[in-house]
Amino acid sequence: MKSIFSPLASIVVAALAVRTLATGPYGQCGGSGFSGDKNCDAGYACTVVNEWYHQCLPGAATTGTPTTTTTSTTTTTATTTTSSAGSSACPGAVAKFKYFGVNQSGAEFGDAYIPGTLGKDYTWPSPSSVDYFVNQGFNTFRIAFKLERLSPLAGGLAGAFDQTYLQGLRTIVEYITRKGAFAVVEPHNYMRYNGNVITDTTAFGNWWTKLANEFKSNNNVIFDIMNEPNGMDAQVVFNLNQAAVNGIRAAGATTQLILVEGTSWTGAWTWTSSGNSNAFGAIRDPNNNVAIEMHQYLDSDGSGTSATCVSGTIGSERLQAATNWLKQNNLKGFLGEIGAGSNPTCISAVKGALCSMQTSGVWIGALWWAAGPWWGDYFQSIEPPNGAAISQILPQALKPFM
Repeated sequence: MKSIFSPLASIVVAALAVRTLATGPYGQCGGSGFSGDKNCDAGYACTVVNEWYHQCLPGAATTGTPTTTTTSTTTTTATTTTSSAGSSACPGAVAKFKYFGVNQSGAEFGDAYIPGTLGKDYTWPSPSSVDYFVNQGFNTFRIAFKLERLSPLAGGLAGAFDQTYLQGLRTIVEYITRKGAFAVVEPHNYMRYNGNVITDTTAFGNWWTKLANEFKSNNNVIFDIMNEPNGMDAQVVFNLNQAAVNGIRAAGATTQLILVEGTSWTGAWTWTSSGNSNAFGAIRDPNNNVAIEMHQYLDSDGSGTSATCVSGTIGSERLQAATNWLKQNNLKGFLGEIGAGSNPTCISAVKGALCSMQTSGVWIGALWWAAGPWWGDYFQSIEPPNGAAISQILPQALKPFM
């Protein structure tokens, strides 16, 4: 691949390499293989989060020797529980995320051009991007694709898959899973096909049986039934999800996690007001390996289109009702999309959301929106090497929770 670095960029990199300024708040200051600054700004201490990641967290100033956090012990009248998940980023954590990563967007682009042309209308995620995030410690990648490209319009949902597009999906899934990471496959269609709302549970269940057959031997594949259904009754969406769960298990895919999404864009903050809470408590999986996927953005309308967050506490506030519902229904949650701007208020809001999830004991994963090679200067892009969210969101709001 052609290098993106110009001679000027090389000079800037060299200058940064010899700088003597201390590391800023929440920046990395140590860890296995780390060769950067180990001093923190005044008022921050270099603290061991884990063997690979030391971070500048609020506390006494340090000159580069990291302090070590200790796990907390909580005693009740019945048992004594030691939390090995706690860290200075979230001292009350009872469990770290099993799945933590990013959305790798691109194959769903160009939805006005069906089937479209690879490299012009849509693209697949970059292996080098996957490498970057795996090296950072991320372990889960959500791969969006279009139903109409995988199942061409001539044959409908019942027709044969387009083998070229399927091979593109297979290639990136296999690349991810060979690294020991998890690949989430998800039709990014809002419960539509060719512009029409999907309502036929039998056809939808059969389609998922067919797709599950392609990946049933890969234990590191996760099936995400459908991205953000909307404009539909929650019970209809539930019925389609249940049919898909049944179809996946009927295909012989018995070990993989399945993610189900609700109506109203599967928003966490609207979960209990949209009808989803009344319908999805009945979800059933014979293999007991299903989680409720929700999405949450932190701007005023929850759309993720503004870099301005409502407040530094809006993340935990918007998740609270959904978290309570998950606990009441003995279900696990998965935050399939979270995104915000790169500013102090948003960083506090993202951290608050993730911390509230880790202290709840019911959320098993979270994914940032988004990575992908075609995002350009999109404010939530975390695509390496220079996505707009990399410099602040990555070290301050995401890495502390891995």
